[in-house]
Formats: sequence, structure tokens, C-alpha cells
Amino acid sequence: MNLDSILPLVRRPSRYCGNEFNIVRKDWQSVDLRIVFAFPDMYEIGMSHLGLPMLYHIINSRSHLLAERVYSPDKDLEDLLREKKEPLFSLESKKPLADFDIIGITLPYELCYTNILTILDLAGIPFRAAERNLDFPLVIGGGPCAFHPEPVADFFDAILLGDGEEAILDLAEAVRVAKSSGQSKEELLEILAAIDGVYVPAFFVPEYNSDNRFCGMRSLKPGYEKVTRRFVADLDAVPYESKPLVPLTKIVHDRLGIEIARGCTRGCRFCQAGIIYRPVRERSPEKIFALAKKGIEEGGFDEIGLLSLSSGDYSCLSPLLVQLMDHFVKDKVSVSMPSLRVGSLTPEMMEQIKRVRKSGFTLAPEAGTDRLRRVINKGITEEDLLETCRAAFSLGWKLIKLYFMFGLPTETEEDLQAIAELARKSLALAGRGAFQINVSAATFVPKPHTPFQWEPQISIAQGWAKIDFLKNRLKGKGLRLKWHDPRQSFLEGVMSRGDRKLSQVIEDVWRAGARFDAWSDYFHLETWFQAATKNNIDLEEYLRRREIDEPLPWQHLDCGVGEDFFRDELEKSLNEIYTPDCRVHGCQTCGLCDFKQVKPVLIDPGGIGQPVITGNAHKSQIVKQPESGKFIYKILYSRTGDARFVGHLEMIQMFFRLFKRLKLPLVFSKGFNPSPKVSFSPALPLGTESLAEHLLVTVAEPLKDKNALLQKLNENLPSGFALQSIELGGKQGDKFEVCYHVKFPKSPDPEPLESFMRQKEFVITLERGGRKKSLDARKLVTSIELTDQDQVRICMTVEASVPSVKPLELLRIILALSNEEMYTAKVMKISSRELT
Repeated sequence: MNLDSILPLVRRPSRYCGNEFNIVRKDWQSVDLRIVFAFPDMYEIGMSHLGLPMLYHIINSRSHLLAERVYSPDKDLEDLLREKKEPLFSLESKKPLADFDIIGITLPYELCYTNILTILDLAGIPFRAAERNLDFPLVIGGGPCAFHPEPVADFFDAILLGDGEEAILDLAEAVRVAKSSGQSKEELLEILAAIDGVYVPAFFVPEYNSDNRFCGMRSLKPGYEKVTRRFVADLDAVPYESKPLVPLTKIVHDRLGIEIARGCTRGCRFCQAGIIYRPVRERSPEKIFALAKKGIEEGGFDEIGLLSLSSGDYSCLSPLLVQLMDHFVKDKVSVSMPSLRVGSLTPEMMEQIKRVRKSGFTLAPEAGTDRLRRVINKGITEEDLLETCRAAFSLGWKLIKLYFMFGLPTETEEDLQAIAELARKSLALAGRGAFQINVSAATFVPKPHTPFQWEPQISIAQGWAKIDFLKNRLKGKGLRLKWHDPRQSFLEGVMSRGDRKLSQVIEDVWRAGARFDAWSDYFHLETWFQAATKNNIDLEEYLRRREIDEPLPWQHLDCGVGEDFFRDELEKSLNEIYTPDCRVHGCQTCGLCDFKQVKPVLIDPGGIGQPVITGNAHKSQIVKQPESGKFIYKILYSRTGDARFVGHLEMIQMFFRLFKRLKLPLVFSKGFNPSPKVSFSPALPLGTESLAEHLLVTVAEPLKDKNALLQKLNENLPSGFALQSIELGGKQGDKFEVCYHVKFPKSPDPEPLESFMRQKEFVITLERGGRKKSLDARKLVTSIELTDQDQVRICMTVEASVPSVKPLELLRIILALSNEEMYTAKVMKISSRELT
């Protein structure tokens, strides 16, 4: 597909170029099966997701299989594809999605469901599985929402419950055989249903009573009344040794993410993830360190994220942190962890984390009082929280984020009031100075497969009332309240607890324009109510209390934990009875483990492999950086083709990571967030190609073989970038004369150009950051002429901190260009000369 007529017109075109570090491109004709993994949200969200890249590399590790990626296009690209009648394409090969054998769609959260239809529609694929034969790709889902997928079940041929590392290969093999042997779709679905963990919605029919209320799922296939989730017993055995995918554009979690454990043993009664990922399985420290070392070497990241549902509970966390920091501190690579359980992070661990830079510090008390935390089985006290905050402030953290929910079962006004009081007590521990407590609060959504699955969800009005209550009590210096929109939580609850009747609502609301419901700028709940009314559906009905013996739309999907356990836990919650952590207090009889195949995997802290680390983490030897020399090298390079869609800040990060991957002895700045000492030529307008870019990089020692380094750099650069030379010496100037060639689809009139050059002054008004600014464009232009029938040469002065105008921006005014003429013009920077 030729994207030259599309990408110049969209926001952040680098999302769609597919020229990241470490992508895999295979010969389309040399494989037996082609899969495209789709994430139903924007690129910067999907690229932060850990699961999709893992499956991508597992498939591509097989020579006969191919995997590519696609993310939901933003509305501007969607509109352009429709206008130009072009299909949605994969990033790697730019092939239409309909050309693949399987479209694997992640189900990460409920508010992305309309985006699934966008992906299918732009691919020219019918929404409903019943309307598709094997001339279309098989549409397979997976991810957290696979355990309660009924609102979107009709759109999928199959849905995988649970761990995908082994199951994805089983699914691929089944489809490959069906494709080569000419099996019918019905035969293929029968084979898929026989694979452990695979749910085929076509083999189940929802039933409703005379009041049109859900009353159960009827299986159409004998022996297939329940689908049990897939389970990977040993994380160390997962074949995930490939190079990490490294984005060029800024994403939400821009780091090397490493899953250190899967599952959680804490038993919080609101947490669905703590149920569907049980039991806890820890990855060995040796494996984690190997993944970190390889990931940083191949990815060039400056941060490692140690990821799990409760990273602070990892058995060997303290010695692992020492090992990681001792190895990476010299490269200015920091270590972070997601939201931490109060009490799991010791001051010794905090000391390790802050050795490079202080990453964000987030704690999740969830509720304001000890009483309500006993209800939800959080297992922490107010004193635990205050002690953790005291330690963080004493070690230099200035900002602490606290997460809470409101609308929890049995919540009172006293529990809400306690949120504000707890925030104030935490801030008081900081003493004097610019310290901050950020409180984030969100509506509690009673999720399926939890002890609270029968509980009601509060209304939108109640949610806003609770937010107002907190706003009035969380005022003052150092306190800030952020909240999640109760309207979005309402829709999340409906989609979590809904049945198949909602599929028509989703389709209707999509046709009415709904997209990206997780994004406030796009979200319109009124459209959902209108679609529900059209289908005679009361959305609020889905949030009511469920009777304990009432059929639920997700009961045919077996997460492994027994219903009796959920009922017992619900009863315990009402009596504020604590269920201990099975990690240290023995089995709590949830019914999941058989202690043969399915069992907890915990690492013995005394059995860590090489290098063996003993003693307390805080006694680790802090690596002192040697005093370095300063050798400045000037690198000339070009950026053409897809590289013109990489923004200036994105390009800076790209070079930082490239230099780190190739182990250049970089010199870093001092201070709180050290960064490499690299300076770049003036920023190019997005979409502009260039033959004359440069950067200056400061290194601690002379580069031994510049030609070999130049070759190595070029081998590792994304497509469109090419380094031309590396020379010792140089300084970054403040003023340049820059010349461009601007090529138009048809020849422009030369007279306005000549008229412009005859004028002494040419004042234009531009909008920058929402403000209008006027400047004299004539004094910025040294020459402008028509050099070819359809090409203009324009030379301009560019000076640091002096307002300027983009060449195409100015030519649009001079030549009175239409939008089409402007957007189809091609701009090439051909030279840059420093002025004294």
C-alpha cells in the first residue's frame, strides 16, 4: 500500500509506519499461515501492552508462521481510509487485514469494544462470526475480558481463556491444517473447541425468561458445557527470548517491561486479575536478569519495569534489585515497579530504586478505613500506609500517588471521609517543602469471577456525589484529587456484567459514531443510552444486585476457582473476616490447584543462582562513576521515506536508544534525571525529508574505528535513516541558513514568488499553541525561486529561540495553495549552513 497520500494528513503518523526497532518482516509467500495481532486501542496504548509482543515473537520464531500487528487507527486515519476507499493495513507489510488467515484481537478492557468493529469494518470483514465463511480470516480473541466476553461473543469465531503462550501455537496449527486440507468452517470450529482453553461462542446459546432476563447458557455440543482456562505452569519455559519491540513514537509505558511473576496470592475480593491469573508463578531471578540484560542491549531503554500484579511480593525482590542496579547503574538505567502494595516495599528496596532516578511512587490502599479494607481483604492497616509514606519521603521522594475506590460494598460516609484524612496524614509526614499527595479515585466495578460479582454497582449520580464529597475535603497545598469519570465506569460495569443482547447495542452505537470510549475526548454516554432504548434494553439493569443462585452470563467460562469459594468469601467480607495469603499461610481451598500441574511456583530466596547476593540490599556497593573525558563527534545523516514521519522528540529518543544499544561511552548530564549529552540540528517540520541533518554526541573516550561504527549504526537504524559520516570536533551553532526543495503536483505560478522577494516586509500571522503570533517572514527568507517546472527552492535563516515559519506554511500563503495542494507537496531539506 502506498501511504504517501495518507500519512502526511494524519496526527502522529509514526504510529502507522511500522519501522520500529526489532520488528520482524518475513517473506509473505514463504510461510504457511499468516496472523495479524490487533490491539483495539491506539498505538501508544497497545505498544505498552506486554502480551501482544510476546505472542508476536512466539509466532515469528516458527519459520512456517508469520505474525504482524495492527492497532486501532485514530479517527483521522479512519476517515481518510474511508474517503480513499483503502483497507486497514498491517504495520509490517502494509497488507490488508483481510489477506491474513487469523486476526487475533486482544480484549484488554471493556471500553475498547467499539474499536473492534472499526478494525473489522475497515478490513472489509463482516462483524458477526455467523456471517463469515473461511474466505475471511478467522477472528480469535483473548485477554482479561475473555472471561466475561458475552457482549462481544457474536463477533468472534473463538476466544482463548487464560495463558496464550502455548495455546496460540495450537490454534495456529489447527487453522493451518484446516487451510491445507480444505476443511469446512464447521469442522474447524469443532477442532478448536477441543483445544484446552478455547471458547467457541457458536456452540452456546443464551436463554431468556418471559421477562427477557438472562436465565442461562445452553450448550449445543455435548460434553462442552464449560470451558476451562489455559494454564502455563512454568514462566521460565516460555519461549520469549526475542529482541523487544522498541517504538519510535512516545507510548504510555515507554520502558522494557519484564514479567517477574504471574498471579497473586493476596486475595483482594474486588480483584478479578487476582483470580483469573492464579496461582502465583514466579520467574527465576536468573531468567529475569537475562531478559533485562538482553532487553537493554537490544532495546536501548533507560528504564526496566518489573511487572506483576504485586511486584513487591516477589520472593527475591531485594537481592534482584541489587543485582539489576549494580549492573545497570553505570548505564543510567533505572528500575521501576507498578502500583505497589503497602508494606511490600522496604526502605532497603527504595534505596536501590533511587540509585539512578526516582521513578513514580504509587500506593493502592483502595479504601479509607481499616474496617473497609477488612471487607475487601486488603490486609493492610493505616499505620502500614503511613510508615511506607514516611520512608518514601525520608528517602527523597517528593510525590506519592494514592489509589482509592468508592462505592465498595458496605461503604459509609465515614469511609469516604477517611480517604481525605489519610491523604492529609500522609502529607504531614513529609515536613516542610514542596511535597505532593495525589489522590486518584474511581467507581468500584463488581467484576465477574470475584466474590463481589453478585454485588450492585453504584449509579452515575451516586458516583458524582462521592467525587464532590472528596473534592470538598481534599483542598489545600500539596493535595490533589483526580477521578475517573463515573459515566465511563458505568459503561465498564455494563460491559463486564452483560450478555449477548448487548452486541446489537455495540453495533448500533458504533454506527452512530462511538469510538475510543476509554478516551474522555471521544466518550459520549448519551449515544449508548439511545442505542439501548432502540433495542428495548435497560443498561442500568446490568448493574443491579444478583441473587446468589441466579444464572450469570459468564458461568460457563471456568476460571478454575470454585463458586463455593466466592460465596464463602462474600460471606466473610460482610463479617470483616480476613482470608490469609496462601503464599505464607497455606492453601485457602479456592479449588484451583491440583498441586501437580496447577500449583504455586515460588522462588527460594536462598537459592538464587549466580551471581549470589548476600546481606541486606541497602549495603550494596554503590557504583561510583569515573570521571570521564569529553570528546565531541559530529554525525551527518539523512532522513527520507518513512523517517519523515518521525517527530523531533521521537527521533531524539531513537538515537539515545541506538547509542545505548551499541554501547557508545556516552557522557550524561548531571542532576535528577540524567540524559546523554547529545544535541541535534533544528527540528524539521513533520513530513519533511532531509539530506542535511546533523547531531553532536559527547562521549567519554575516543571512538576507535569510526567507519566500523558508522556501518553498525546504519545496520541498526530504522528504515529511512542513513548516517553519512562521523567526524571528531564541532559545536552546536545557533543560526543556520537552511535550503529546501518543495515539489508540487502541478507547476506553481512564479510571479508571487518574485513579488515576495521584491518586498521589504511580509507580515504573516501564525497560530502556535492556541495563540496567534505575527512575524515578518521576509527577513527570514534569503532566496526563493522556481527551479523546475514543479519545484520551488527556498532558503531561510533559522535561529535558536527566534520565532520562525515552516517553508510549506509560508509557501501556502505566498502561493495561495489549497489544502490538497499543500498536503500533497513534498518537502526536502537539501542543505544547512552555519552562519556566524
